[in-house]
Amino acid sequence: MPYYEYELCDGDCKACGGKFTLRRPVTAPDLTKCPACKKPVRKLITGFSSPQKLKPLSVSDAKKAGFSVYKRLGKGEFERQ
Repeated sequence: MPYYEYELCDGDCKACGGKFTLRRPVTAPDLTKCPACKKPVRKLITGFSSPQKLKPLSVSDAKKAGFSVYKRLGKGEFERQ
């Protein structure tokens, strides 16, 4: 589930501080009121972070991490390493 940032449309609030972040499902309806103070809010457009690929995984790294490693022999044929 993604995180969404919201801010009050106008005014300030001691409960939410005027700005808050919520983790909500993508399928959830848009939030129109603050859950704490019930004032109108708007969704902020924010950046996101994605995992950084540090180095290519080797066969030994994958095995150490508990993954099964297969080598392709032909079309539809694989052999466990």
